Amino acid sequence: MSKRWTPDSWRSNPIQQVPAYPDAAALRAVEEQLAGFPPLVFAGEARKLKRALAKAATGEAFLLQGGDCAESFAEHSADNIRDFFRVFLQMAVVLTFAGSCPVVKLGRIAGQFAKPRSSPTEVMDGLELPSYRGDIVNDLAATDEARQPDPRRQLEAYRQSAATLNLLRAFATGGYANLENVHRWMLGFVADSPQSSRYRELANRISEALDFMRAIGIDPEMHPEMRITDFYTSHEALLLGYEQAMTRVDSTSGDWYATSGHFLWIGDRTRQPDHAHIEYARGIKNPIGLKCGPSISSDGLLRLIDALNPENEPGRLTLICRFGADKVFDHLPALVRAVTQEGRSVVWSCDPMHGNTVKAASGYKTRPFDLILREVQNFFSVHQAEGTHAGGLHLEMTGKNVTECTGGARALTDADLHDRYHTYCDPRLNAEQALELAFLTAELIKRERQGHERPRIAAAE
Repeated sequence: MSKRWTPDSWRSNPIQQVPAYPDAAALRAVEEQLAGFPPLVFAGEARKLKRALAKAATGEAFLLQGGDCAESFAEHSADNIRDFFRVFLQMAVVLTFAGSCPVVKLGRIAGQFAKPRSSPTEVMDGLELPSYRGDIVNDLAATDEARQPDPRRQLEAYRQSAATLNLLRAFATGGYANLENVHRWMLGFVADSPQSSRYRELANRISEALDFMRAIGIDPEMHPEMRITDFYTSHEALLLGYEQAMTRVDSTSGDWYATSGHFLWIGDRTRQPDHAHIEYARGIKNPIGLKCGPSISSDGLLRLIDALNPENEPGRLTLICRFGADKVFDHLPALVRAVTQEGRSVVWSCDPMHGNTVKAASGYKTRPFDLILREVQNFFSVHQAEGTHAGGLHLEMTGKNVTECTGGARALTDADLHDRYHTYCDPRLNAEQALELAFLTAELIKRERQGHERPRIAAAE
């Protein structure tokens, strides 16, 4: 890596997952236009998130990060954003109340448009086409013309992110997140689900607590923390030309911040220490995430931590672990021990989605709920054994009534997948499954905080 960082110093490094734009001049013109656009988020917001994540690193808070695998231009609507926010609030209140733990709310939204791919091309209907890399790059339609990278799509991604952020800020601060609305967050199709009675019971307890507080003179209208919430946005920092264009100097500190989102993460495919994505991320002051898959070694992880958080700043770095349910015990303990022995401050977060993707007999890509849950359980077990904190959960989920992941309380099967399989890329938990996972995770948090012994969850043969 270069000794002196600039927003464009990544351009002299090797790079993975870069689209091959056919018109370089058009790409430069779009990036120049983006560089003049207003920021989507602000440095002060990113600093506030970093302070909240510092508490998650010490077990004083818990990170909930979730949202779409990949946002799409076609599905951008107020109803979809509202329904996602509703289920996210439900999950957060379950974790906060049942787990007795403050929750840092971080959406995979308002910028999660680019997707890494295992191959630059894919075969569809007998045709070899450029791979779909997310709506910010090309179109999902199976034609060569649609799959050509188009830089103008970055402008649409910016506009959609701005509109989404505008609505999210209104929901978070305009009264919708008021705890007095806790009963109104229930989505219609979840109302008759096995999770509804558990949520209603919890909501009733919250309402009773609010009534008691009001009776002794504590009015939610006088206490903003009861009627508004902090909600932050995140996405994978994949398209570095877009990120560079949205990188700005903070007028109060003189530091560089990515203003495309509060929190950016580096994927498992682009975390090479001498490559462009690490070079870019090391210079911005936002909180950063790093995906850690089975191929990462303890020495390799420490090298990346040195690059991304050399000053060991609390809240700066979140390690998002994605191993697969049956590989957690093979990989995570050694990483935790190495990081702990070096005294590094990190948030340990569990991504139980990406390591548990399978192809169903029907041909659909899916994720079994029991494997997702088992990875979360094993993640907590490792941290209990090592004396460290399970600090967060990273999910691909939606507020829509989709059938993309099998299992859960309704026991969705392979045969159910075709009913409402709507994802553009990877399968997501539906609202009901996401809420069920929140209840199960809340129990794990509660046990960790109370110091209860938990049996080790044995990996499958």
